[in-house]
Amino acid sequence: MNSSKQFCLSLLSKCKTLKSTKQVQAYVHKTGLDTDPLVAGKLLLHCAISISDALDYARRLFLHFPNPDVFMYNALIRGLAESETPQNSLLTFIEMRRKSVFLPDSFSFAFILKGVANYRSLRDGVQLHCQALCHGLDTHLFVGTTLISLYAECGRVDFAKQVFEEMSEPNVVTWNATVTACFRCMDVEGAEGLFSQMPFRNLTSWNVMLAGYTKAGEVQLARQAFSDMPIKDDVSWSTMVVGFAHNGLFDEAFGFFRELHRERIKPSEVSLTSVLSACADAGAFEFGKILHGFIEKAGFLQIISVNNALMDAYSKCGNVGMARLVFQSMTVRRSIVSWTSMLAGLEMHGHGDEAVQLFHEMEESGIRPDGITFISLLYACSHAGLIEQGCAYFHKMKNSYSVEPAMEHYGCMVDLYGRAGRLQKAYEFVCQMPISPNAIIWRTLLGACSFHGNIELAKLVKERLSELDPNNSGDHVLLSNIYAVAGKWRDVATVRRSMTDRRIQKSPGWSMIEVDKVMCSFVAGERQNKITEEAYDKLTEIMSKLRVEVGYVPEVRSVLHDIEGEEKENSVSRHSEKLAVAFGIAKLPKGRTIRIVKNLRVCGDCHSMMKLISKVYRIEIVVRDRSRFHLFKDGFCSCRDYW
Repeated sequence: MNSSKQFCLSLLSKCKTLKSTKQVQAYVHKTGLDTDPLVAGKLLLHCAISISDALDYARRLFLHFPNPDVFMYNALIRGLAESETPQNSLLTFIEMRRKSVFLPDSFSFAFILKGVANYRSLRDGVQLHCQALCHGLDTHLFVGTTLISLYAECGRVDFAKQVFEEMSEPNVVTWNATVTACFRCMDVEGAEGLFSQMPFRNLTSWNVMLAGYTKAGEVQLARQAFSDMPIKDDVSWSTMVVGFAHNGLFDEAFGFFRELHRERIKPSEVSLTSVLSACADAGAFEFGKILHGFIEKAGFLQIISVNNALMDAYSKCGNVGMARLVFQSMTVRRSIVSWTSMLAGLEMHGHGDEAVQLFHEMEESGIRPDGITFISLLYACSHAGLIEQGCAYFHKMKNSYSVEPAMEHYGCMVDLYGRAGRLQKAYEFVCQMPISPNAIIWRTLLGACSFHGNIELAKLVKERLSELDPNNSGDHVLLSNIYAVAGKWRDVATVRRSMTDRRIQKSPGWSMIEVDKVMCSFVAGERQNKITEEAYDKLTEIMSKLRVEVGYVPEVRSVLHDIEGEEKENSVSRHSEKLAVAFGIAKLPKGRTIRIVKNLRVCGDCHSMMKLISKVYRIEIVVRDRSRFHLFKDGFCSCRDYW
């Protein structure tokens, strides 16, 4: 290799941006090396794979080569397969078969199969499998392993196993891929059977089992496998933290992280972002603060993903001020994720004007917003009642930034109109959508009908929902409550009877609160234990005080009319968020903000009671429900009584 060619390749390997890559390309062209297959292929590969925003440039570059070789085709297919539009990788593969004199090799098939797996087309996958068979590459280790993953993505574990069985000498990567395929298709027994037969296992094999068990909800089996592991790495610990958190076992998840620390294993970026994600899900503010201190001392604040995870954790734990402080203190260049995370935090807490201001700062900084950014921005406008601005941003998204509206963006607009009480406009908007509205769109409109008491439109919307998702318990309960508030008890009975006939059960409500760095959970109507007894005793005292001092009367309009008044009051008093706030008042130091996470929407009575508690007890209460954050202070709520 001559020195000029070597110099070019060395320069190319150091390029981190499209701008610097173009400078190298100019030098390549000037020196006449653009006709050299190796240099041209490496340049194309670098644009297609190594530079995040250079795939379109790679496609244009590819067109300049009159006779691209198989390496060039493979580079472009690989880049397209891993892009947001993996379908285009198949078009390039087809073009290669038609125009090129070169036959596809094992890399060609592996890359294109990965692309088909990413858009989950069983039909295309089977056809490519047949082509690989014709070229004698179907049992090639690289191709066969990718075929196994493809069939798993398409839900055909039987096909995946068949490919595996036809391979003469599968290596450990192939075994691991097949075990993963079983877990992906919820075949836990099949995965266990293969794992027990493996002639050799590596650390990845054990980690596959941990991830598979936790994703299947088999946390005890995961715990046993973790205990049996001969060695563990950071991925093992991170898998246990994330897996237990995703199964709602937050104390156990935090316990694994503490144990990791005791074992003097230095946590990585992955484990830190994992445990911060668990804090965000659980609303574990105090534990999050401890992690923040550790991250600062260990020097992890130089890692952008850790900063982003820390912001997200603070926002979801109900302290957007701390999230803003992390954002403003970042010493590394903020990414699109950083700006969007901060925007989402402001949106969740109803700070619409601040979110709009932040979006303008983002534009001025040169960061180009994407579809996720606009979802947060539109919801921020919705929560703040900024109708005209929300509509303007919806149009700006496509006209100025070429972001095609997705279902989530249309949902934001329905929410925007619904919150403002413009229900007919919202309904017309849904009917005129260029894509078919899904159940979430109609459910958003049903929620608006519930809040504004529009029974006729609610019935119409519920009919549409019944066609798309007939067994959703929340829709039935919401319609039942609309009828109950309006005093239409015959209609309430009809809806409830329909639920009974279809065996549709309402999801039980639960709430969590962090006390002494331990997550305490309360479930509506659960059997009493030592913790719930203390919560009930304190709740009785609180309700008595509210009755005397501010005349509190439980709101029971939506409770079934065929039970006695005292029973109705008992029904709403057992709601999990009331028990959680009572337990917080009993156990937390006086003046400490009470932070609660709830899986369902807060009901009207709980919302009213929280406002009164914040006023009478002079405390701040932060509740994160399924819809948004509520900050109760001095008898008012940040949601302005719309949620």
